[in-house]
Amino acid sequence: MKPAAFRYHRAHDVPDAIGLLGELTAAGEDPKLIAGGQSLMPMMNFRLARPTALVDLGPLRRDPALNSVRRTDSGSTIGALVTHRRVELAASELGPDFAVLSRAMRWVGHLPIRSRGTVAGSIVHGDATAEWCLLALLLDAVIVAEGPGGRREIPAGEMFLGFYTTAVEPDEVVTAVRFTRPAPRAALTEFARRHGDFAIVDAAVSLDADGDRGPLTGGRVVLGGVAPAPVRVPEAEALLTGGVPGSELFDACGEAAAAAVDPPDDAAASGAYRRRLTRTLVTRALDEAWRKGETR
Repeated sequence: MKPAAFRYHRAHDVPDAIGLLGELTAAGEDPKLIAGGQSLMPMMNFRLARPTALVDLGPLRRDPALNSVRRTDSGSTIGALVTHRRVELAASELGPDFAVLSRAMRWVGHLPIRSRGTVAGSIVHGDATAEWCLLALLLDAVIVAEGPGGRREIPAGEMFLGFYTTAVEPDEVVTAVRFTRPAPRAALTEFARRHGDFAIVDAAVSLDADGDRGPLTGGRVVLGGVAPAPVRVPEAEALLTGGVPGSELFDACGEAAAAAVDPPDDAAASGAYRRRLTRTLVTRALDEAWRKGETR
């Protein structure tokens, strides 16, 4: 299929993009920003999305701030137009505390998609199974958006509101995503029918520990594909605090996560199947996260 008719505009910088969005919205249009287009265009082709206008951010790729991956004292910051592939190759720039961002990129589609799709585009799209949405919750991301009212920062915990719905306003442009929670022991894994397909369920986890022995001091479990938006699972996280890392604990966390969620039945899988996937994927991700920490 082909998308419904739309108007096309090119933004020259962030203020220009904000101005175009404001003008189009005021005129009764339904504009959308487009960068890599790897999330929006397929939905437009199936007419699941019908924006009346597109504002292309392509010319903004000349802006170094929007295309940088940098480590700071407060974490790691990724510019809005950085591609998945750029992050996949940026392990040394991110450092061991945020290396999971690079490792997780192998799950994002195929190489052509990773080479064009952008970090911010994925997060703003708000797909409940998108790897970047899970990573944002796992690592306490802060989404930096600019609009007519100035600059604001949206914590990841307040970002994802429901099916493909986020807290970014229609006239705002995301300029960066800042990851603030170091996680040297972290992993993301998922299951799809074929490599590169959308995940049926995915899980991102982190483990907090003082050294390689003794009980854990905490951890996080984030799931996609079990609710309208990505979710943390406090029932599983509670088991990690004070727990002794190993197969017994990780299996128990997988069971707790599966028991805590109520996934939907849909064309891709039944709710019962998604619960079984949850148990397996959480257990597998926790084991991988622990092993990654041991090999630092």
